[in-house]
Amino acid sequence: MASSSTPPPTGSNKTHFPQDGSLPGEHFEERQTHPTGDYAPDPSKSLPLSSSRQALLDDIIALYEMKPTVERVKRYTPDCVYNDQFVYANDRYKMAGQWFALPKLFKDAKSHGYQVVTNDRDLIQFKHEEAWTFKIIPKTAVINALVSLSLDPATTDSDFIRVKYHKDQANDKDYSNEGLGATFKKWQADNVAKHMDSPEVKAFEADKDAGKEARRTYGRGDKEGDAPVKNL
Repeated sequence: MASSSTPPPTGSNKTHFPQDGSLPGEHFEERQTHPTGDYAPDPSKSLPLSSSRQALLDDIIALYEMKPTVERVKRYTPDCVYNDQFVYANDRYKMAGQWFALPKLFKDAKSHGYQVVTNDRDLIQFKHEEAWTFKIIPKTAVINALVSLSLDPATTDSDFIRVKYHKDQANDKDYSNEGLGATFKKWQADNVAKHMDSPEVKAFEADKDAGKEARRTYGRGDKEGDAPVKNL
């Protein structure tokens, strides 16, 4: 039985972001520094989710496992942001390009488990272990990361919850969103979708014109860079 301190499946009432769904994804970035960067999940300690939230999480895990569909990519708002070690995509067209391009780079991708550590009204966070097997190099890389899904306030109470900002953080420090690495991440996302000859990606072409703002920069990725320490 869940303890009284455990949020119910529908999530706690705590909010982190504006409640105006018309704002672009840049307004919905969750930032944190972890004391150790250890994101190994313990599924037995995962917080419970409502059926609509579990359905969202199932679709996100399926995307990580290289099972993209148009319907699963619709889990993102047109003006979403995706931010990880290698990619900064600031609309759903670019996001679709990333998910549908993964099979060109990897032979296999398998989720080894997750642990939901935050289940708030507008934020779901989970520790996730993923094994990536490369296509050209016969090697499998296992990565533990903290995934933060900032929820669209317009769909938080619906059966089909959508994501405004998806962050995948594999290190203790957050992203500064500055420097050569950040420039490459955005260049990569800006160009992959353009070269995808895929009707599934083209289905999101109109999202290129979705509202967006300049990438927010922080100078550094620790608490001095607006990323407070959180032991999730």
